[in-house]
Amino acid sequence: MSNWRADKNAKALERLLRSLPAVFPAAVRVHALARPLIPPMPRRAVESYWRHHPARADKIARALARRSGAPDGWTWQLGDGGSFRVPPLPFRDPAHAKGPGHCCVCGQPVYRFGWHCDLWGDGAPNKRASWHSACVAAWKLWNAPSEHVMHLKRMQQHRCRVTGGRLWKTAEIDHRVPLFRVWRNHRAEPWPVLLGYWGLPNLQVINRPAHVEKCAQEAGERTMQIAPATPEPFG
Repeated sequence: MSNWRADKNAKALERLLRSLPAVFPAAVRVHALARPLIPPMPRRAVESYWRHHPARADKIARALARRSGAPDGWTWQLGDGGSFRVPPLPFRDPAHAKGPGHCCVCGQPVYRFGWHCDLWGDGAPNKRASWHSACVAAWKLWNAPSEHVMHLKRMQQHRCRVTGGRLWKTAEIDHRVPLFRVWRNHRAEPWPVLLGYWGLPNLQVINRPAHVEKCAQEAGERTMQIAPATPEPFG
């Protein structure tokens, strides 16, 4: 197996170095060469880099969103079949889309290999792209944070954010501010601020008993808010 891997990596490295442009993100190059299986193409190297750095991707995506800001006249609405659990993306709406070469998550131009800034200095977005590679990784984190539990555990130094104790194997991802409360109380906040409720600023890993207790409290809160008022008795 080691001989197979060495042969495969040798071929992938040769192909990668042959395909790399003169200007390429140095961090991505270092990451690619350190992988157990070297990605054979620059685009795959970029995708692998962001897949293994979801926290960095989250910060980049939200920073790019702040640079764009929300389109004029846009407000967060659920619409038909919408859910408050899905982060709002105004630039995916055809009415506000910026067209080819712009990211549908943050609205900023997409450059070579899905990169988010123009390292090559030609000022030409990639007209065939509609996602930054960083925004793809951020979108996956926002919508499926439980798939990144090991990464978040390391960021928390394996400590439960609620109890302060050691995180168990059964520890779970939680939103500090529950998403139903984001919709009810915070939906008028600026769009880039809203994204933080799905990203790292609002994510935590907590042990399952603490999570169960927190969810029960939140369920009680929702029940109290939606229950009709009890009519006062006559007399």
